[in-house]
Amino acid sequence: MIRSEIISKLSSRIDQKLKKSDLEKILKIFLNTIIEGIKDNKSTELRSFGRFSVKTIKEKRNARNPSTGEKIHVEARKSISFKMSKELREKINKNRITN
Repeated sequence: MIRSEIISKLSSRIDQKLKKSDLEKILKIFLNTIIEGIKDNKSTELRSFGRFSVKTIKEKRNARNPSTGEKIHVEARKSISFKMSKELREKINKNRITN
């Protein structure tokens, strides 16, 4: 789902007092707040959705390029980790067929 689809769904669910442009601003503020928290190495948790946090990947001194086999050095870097909430996991797996 892309941003415009999210805004359209919000628009159809919320009363008509809010314009789509206002909803877009709210969504932008919401996402930027999560991004700023991650930039500051703070985890951001939405209880019914999940937790975004920063994960540090260690440097690798003896890594190899898979296509050439050449030794390369990979610097340490940061990555975003997402852990879904128990509530979201249950909703996703609710319609799952078990064998």
